[in-house]
Amino acid sequence: MSEVTLIGIDLAKRVFQLHGPRSDGSVAFRKKLSREQLLAFVAQQPKCLIAM
Repeated sequence: MSEVTLIGIDLAKRVFQLHGPRSDGSVAFRKKLSREQLLAFVAQQPKCLIAM
């Protein structure tokens, strides 16, 4: 997922929806993560902008 430079996060109490677009606009990933999973996932990503 190194081609993703932006991660969009929809905030909620227990579940977070993530969207990672590629530079051409196509979808690299869409994920539904718990709070614990979110922290682990973001820690593994390369440096990028996170929009909430």
